[in-house]
Amino acid sequence: MDHQTEELLTILKTLADDSRIALIRLLHQQEYSVGDLAEAVKLTEPTVSHHLSKLRLAGLVTLRTAGNQRCYRLNPAGLTRFKRLAETIEQTPVEPVQEITDESWIERLGWPEEEMKVLREHTRGGKIITLPNKYKKMAVVLHWISTLFEPQRFYTEQEINAVLKSVYEEDFVSLRRGLIDMGYVRRERGGGKYWLTPADEKPEM
Repeated sequence: MDHQTEELLTILKTLADDSRIALIRLLHQQEYSVGDLAEAVKLTEPTVSHHLSKLRLAGLVTLRTAGNQRCYRLNPAGLTRFKRLAETIEQTPVEPVQEITDESWIERLGWPEEEMKVLREHTRGGKIITLPNKYKKMAVVLHWISTLFEPQRFYTEQEINAVLKSVYEEDFVSLRRGLIDMGYVRRERGGGKYWLTPADEKPEM
């Protein structure tokens, strides 16, 4: 199975739930908090949070935290990606050409084999080809991306974006939010400056 088909199937499985479809339709209109969404679809907040986490991993929604409140909105880039993938259903599959890739950079990381396996699955030649749909695997990818930034250096949003685009231009905004949400990168209030979380404060893998 090629990577595009695998990604499409992942999104389709995520959307194969009437509650998630209802959430997508609401978030298409405006940003909602978890509580407001729970009230709108008549479900408990934990249930809504579970559905939102699945949609977020599929790249269809994004999260914004405001104090203790979590607010979600539709991710236009992710939705566009899904539509493009859906168009490939009508295309005749092409036999993939066996490509030779240099994975020595993964070996040089010296990480546990399980984590290096995740990078082999989701990258080619130092670039991301698909985003994982599982939290633990996504954490590995974001951990790797965090190694591309220099410690004790302040970055502007444009500089952060430039680094992220170099490995995954398709949805670099989700990567930036993921780095912040998972604690790999810190952001100044207002978003003016970004910096790598100090090594002794980084989340455990």
